[in-house]
Amino acid sequence: MESSSTATARHTCLKLEIPSTDPLFVKGTWFDTHFHLSVTDGLRAWLCNATEEEVQERAAQWDQPVAEYIELAERYLGFQQPGSVYRFVDAGDDHKRLSWTFEREGTKLEWRWKFQPSYDSRKITAGILDFLMDANINLSMLIRRILQEEVVRKTQSFEKLKLEAEKCLEQSERFTNEKMEFESEIYAQFLGVLNSKKAKLRELRDQLSKQEIAGKASVDEEESTDKTESYHSGSNAEESEEEAEKNITSSSKDIPAGRDRGRKRATRK
Repeated sequence: MESSSTATARHTCLKLEIPSTDPLFVKGTWFDTHFHLSVTDGLRAWLCNATEEEVQERAAQWDQPVAEYIELAERYLGFQQPGSVYRFVDAGDDHKRLSWTFEREGTKLEWRWKFQPSYDSRKITAGILDFLMDANINLSMLIRRILQEEVVRKTQSFEKLKLEAEKCLEQSERFTNEKMEFESEIYAQFLGVLNSKKAKLRELRDQLSKQEIAGKASVDEEESTDKTESYHSGSNAEESEEEAEKNITSSSKDIPAGRDRGRKRATRK
């Protein structure tokens, strides 16, 4: 099915496939109050011109407004509806009857319209083929335009994404450079503090080493002084002992002589 529209009419063309028959092409021209139908099997053609009076009569029979009746007919003859049973049968005198079924409020109904044979089947068939070709060209142009618009839209979207990607890359490089500069500055400051701490530690270590050396020298000097004093004290003690022994010895020598004198004196008495 292909459709186009003008200022006063809508056009449809349906490839109708009915079991056990060759495909049919049904072209419809739809107005607000009436419609025209033409059917061809490729060799013969049939026509149905539904006047305003006929449409009003049919719509009244089905308790429908004219606009609703035409809208429903256009729906079923513009597109082959699933579930609908289509027939195109003989109606006598080379006439044909096109019918289709639909459901309304749970009831299956059937609409039928009678077609008369065309006096110029070739012209009707050629007109339907021309309409299909024009519709195909228009559809191709529409598809091409849609594709072109889609390509343009995709291209614009791609360019936009590319620009955003370049901005993101530039921003990432700037962030990387700023990070490297920040890290270099922080490392330089850290190394300065670290070297200062190391120098301070070396200074403290040297001072501690000097204090340890000075303390050790003082201890050695004190020990040497103690040893010297101990040596002099020992010598004096030995000398005192020797002098004491000498005194004792001399005293011992003197004591017997005195005793002898005493004894001698006692004898004289």
